[in-house]
Amino acid sequence: MLNLQPETLEQMYAHARSDFPEECCGVILHDADRQEFVRRCRNIQNAQHQRDPGTYPRDARTAYLMHPDDLLAVHKEAETQHRPIKAFYHSHPNHKAYFSEKDKADAFLKEWDMPAYPGAAYVVISVYGSEIRDVKAFSWDETDADFVEVPVQKTQ
Repeated sequence: MLNLQPETLEQMYAHARSDFPEECCGVILHDADRQEFVRRCRNIQNAQHQRDPGTYPRDARTAYLMHPDDLLAVHKEAETQHRPIKAFYHSHPNHKAYFSEKDKADAFLKEWDMPAYPGAAYVVISVYGSEIRDVKAFSWDETDADFVEVPVQKTQ
């Protein structure tokens, strides 16, 4: 199960709405006091697609790529502020919330045969215009050796 504070969910939903019709992406950090910190990341998929459409065939309406500087800042904050990564999130504009094969491939390190962030969940938000239709989370399951859906629950 992935427990998220209502404020965290609202910040993610606001991000999905503001970036619509493109995918948003970000990271949720947390601390020992159970506080959560939503960190928006810039989606550079359009720039990569324009630069190299062969390698990046999809644009930001159906894909995301976190800006490396944003991801580096998240890692620095996680380390220096003792705020581990709880989850990554992204939106699916005008599509259902599901963990695609591309999402799985991005979250898995083939070379090492393990998930890139074993303790982190991956949240997908279904957004149609300003309407959030669904949110689902996925985590690595050792037994299944795959990412499986886990319930998202609001905490107080």
